[in-house]
Amino acid sequence: MTPPPARTLAERKKDTLHRLENDVDVWVATAGPDGGAPFLVPLSFVWDGATLLIATPAESPTGRNLATTGRARLGLGPTRDVVMIDATVQMVPPEDLPEEDAEVFAGKTGFDPRLLATRYLYFKVLPQRVQAWREANELRGRELMSEGKWLSAP
Repeated sequence: MTPPPARTLAERKKDTLHRLENDVDVWVATAGPDGGAPFLVPLSFVWDGATLLIATPAESPTGRNLATTGRARLGLGPTRDVVMIDATVQMVPPEDLPEEDAEVFAGKTGFDPRLLATRYLYFKVLPQRVQAWREANELRGRELMSEGKWLSAP
């Protein structure tokens, strides 16, 4: 099988933004501050153009890790069209999340943590590094964002 030609940086950014705007779920990897084993879970998200909003139980390993370290790595898309995001994370208790943001999250994901007995926390995920590639021919130049800044114009 011959892979398609490598995309330009602009094409990769466009494809990545499309995925962020239209996908609903993302793999979220965290680890505790003690260097313990990584923890990986799928979570629903909403993209606002700058940050992803996710929610997870406050007492889950992911919730504890995110609250403690303020860092995560996200994987979006299938393995042959992957977007990897290294991010800083800000915890947002449900009572501090604007009602409009909670409604947008519930509407897009079909999941409303506010209705559950288990206490959930929201997290604003701010990408610091974004990489995207499909095949080996796209490994070179896979970095789209560095230090929180896109490497190409929109």
